Amino acid sequence: QVQLVESGGGLVQPGGSLRLSCAASGSIFSINAMGWYRQAPGNQRELVATIGSGGSTNYVDSVKGRFSISSDNAKNTVYLQMNSLKPDDTAVYYCYGKILVYGSGWPRDYWGQGTQVTVSS
Repeated sequence: QVQLVESGGGLVQPGGSLRLSCAASGSIFSINAMGWYRQAPGNQRELVATIGSGGSTNYVDSVKGRFSISSDNAKNTVYLQMNSLKPDDTAVYYCYGKILVYGSGWPRDYWGQGTQVTVSS
């Protein structure tokens, strides 16, 4: 019913920048929130940043001041601008959406397939 498609991952040197995008499509009635999680090898998936439908944002402490989340509600798309990247940011980044679809009584969680971000010299 809903698909989340990410793009923008890749290999970047420490100190560099990347911009991730995630577009939601399908039978979408409304989007409560979207965001990004990441999972490094051997680690649990962790929240990176989220943005609510009203524009409120939340970040994990380790990325504050370096990452910025934004959205284009007309396009059902969320972005993650990542600056001053560090090797510790290396992970698979997953797009997340809490979305209400037509015909459903409550929103549920949807996930993208993940995009690899590697920070290495």
